[in-house]
Parts: sequence; C-alpha cells; structure tokens
Amino acid sequence: MGRFVPVVLILIFTGCKERENVSKRDLDHLNGYWEIEKVVLPDGAVKVYGANTTIDFFEVKGSQGYRKKVQPKIDGSFATSDDAESFTLIEDNGVFSIHYENAFSEWTERIEKITHNKLALVNEENISYHYKRFQPLLQHGKTKKK
Repeated sequence: MGRFVPVVLILIFTGCKERENVSKRDLDHLNGYWEIEKVVLPDGAVKVYGANTTIDFFEVKGSQGYRKKVQPKIDGSFATSDDAESFTLIEDNGVFSIHYENAFSEWTERIEKITHNKLALVNEENISYHYKRFQPLLQHGKTKKK
C-alpha cells in the first residue's frame, strides 16, 4: 500500500487542473468588449478563432447586466442592434456564474477566469469559451500601435 501513496499524489497534482479563484472585485473586468479566441470542448478538442466579425459587449452594474453582440467597424465604432441578453451574476460557495433567463430559455455560464485581458466561461455542457479583451485596429481615427 505504501507504493500507491506516491502514485496517487502524483495523479492528484498532475491530473487536476487548479481553478483560478475569481473574486467579487475581479467581476469589474467583465465590463467591455471581448473577442473569442478559442472554444474547448469536453473531449479536449479545440476550435481556434482568427479574425472575428462579431464580438461580445458586457455591461454590469451590481449583480445585474447584459450581453450583446456587436460588429466592429474600421473607424473604431460598432454596428449593433437593440438585442441584448440580460443576466444576473450569482455567487455560490465562492464560484461566480452568469445566469441568463428570457421568455424562451434559461442557462448559466461559470466564470472560470477573469482578468483585465482574459476571460474564460464554461457553460452547462462543460464547453469552455476563452476570450481576450478586444482591441480595435483604429482608435479615434489613428492606427493602433503594436
């Protein structure tokens, strides 16, 4: 039995992905424009996105907010519609989620990671969506510096 303890410890440390803690203060980073980078399916398959024609805009005030799709324009502005998905931020045992509910459907996405530049959301089917902060090509009529 003594031989199994080191093996079990190695499996625990290498097999378990440590979840980054998301704090209530981190939720302020959600506000703004986010561009999808990749989607990771439950079987580990990854779909990487290049240029995107639409991006997600989040606005949160307190525990309420909305998310809408917008299309960036070359001049730095956005084309959008009035369609938006309202949501509520929920905390359950230190885990933050975004809960959507409309007349047709209801779903939740867990906030797996959030920083100023990175966002990862995991839906109920265990599909992980990885975003980066959107950076327009032009800002106020000037070309973005790299």
